[in-house]
Amino acid sequence: MPAYLKTLRTALLLGGLALGGQALAAETLPDITVERIDTQQHDLRLERIAGGFEHPWAVAQLPDGSFLVSERPDRLAHLSEAGEVTHLNGVPQVSTNGQGGLLDVVLHPDYGQEGGEHDWIYFTWSQAGSGGTATTLSRGRLEGDALVNVEELFVQDRYSGPGRHYGSRLAWLSDGTLLMSIGDRGRQPPRAQDRGDHAGSVLRLTANGGVPDDNPFIDDDGALNALFSIGNRNIQGMTVATDGRVWATEHGPLGGDELNLIEGGENYGWPEVSLGVDYSTRRPIGADSLPDMRDAQYIFAGRFAPSGLAEVTSGQFPQWEGNLLAGGLRSQLLRRLVLEGDAVADSEVILDGEIGRIRDVRQGRDGALYLLNDAPRGSLYRLMPAD
Repeated sequence: MPAYLKTLRTALLLGGLALGGQALAAETLPDITVERIDTQQHDLRLERIAGGFEHPWAVAQLPDGSFLVSERPDRLAHLSEAGEVTHLNGVPQVSTNGQGGLLDVVLHPDYGQEGGEHDWIYFTWSQAGSGGTATTLSRGRLEGDALVNVEELFVQDRYSGPGRHYGSRLAWLSDGTLLMSIGDRGRQPPRAQDRGDHAGSVLRLTANGGVPDDNPFIDDDGALNALFSIGNRNIQGMTVATDGRVWATEHGPLGGDELNLIEGGENYGWPEVSLGVDYSTRRPIGADSLPDMRDAQYIFAGRFAPSGLAEVTSGQFPQWEGNLLAGGLRSQLLRRLVLEGDAVADSEVILDGEIGRIRDVRQGRDGALYLLNDAPRGSLYRLMPAD
């Protein structure tokens, strides 16, 4: 184990938490390390390296090896290399109604370069306003125990209830533009087929929150310019692969959870196309497939409830290179997806209930895999090859 992670684990076991600079008692972590998990290609070790987060939603690793962890009830935690956990000041006033709160967090792709010009932390959150809440994108800079220079970059076009289906994954394209998912907000009638509405879509934005002039719907007078794709029910896993393809995992209704290959200008069907069923009636919703609407590349079996998606590129997992790892909430699964072209050729269950509901899956800068579980006292886990 790298020295900084040994320090981090020891400090979290014995040390203290800080909230706005005030020390709090640390949560004592029981030894739940799984020494060996057998998989088809790699034998793995699972470690819990930090705990006590309230419904954590996303994790990002900073260049110094420390971590940012977003907690849905409006807190952004910083786990320093020395093991100190601080809840940063400067986070906007977040609406925590229903599924809302502080959601995804990512770094600018050039974070940490000389000069610090691009040392921005981007995060999404549910903002309260007239008529309900809206998925919002902001950014700020890390300075000591605070976010400073916080800027609100983008707010979806309509505040609404109920407090669910915010989507809210972020992913950078190679051209420096930022993709942002927004769920359909759970309204009736569904909004995902309305090109004059941001709900149920993926947006493409500049690093400053503007609209790129080559967005696919920009010449469509009936469409909002920020739209990149439409017909997406609720994307909570999204990653840009090394070959530039955009993969996203999307919640169906009751069943029908999808892996989609997101391409600009495409319609992914919801709710006109779905392999899930209505919660109340158990009747099919929409057709299995329709012309001019993109079918899913893969349908997860049962009630997977996807959240968190990462491509494996680390040399520590050579047999998994180019595979996707998808987390599941209700299913409590971590599933490996083997791609051949645009199709899923094989899949394997890696974790099955060991950490509960999996909210986020990331490959760290150090090559390790990091997982968050969604729980009132959630934790950050590290997955590595076994010794």
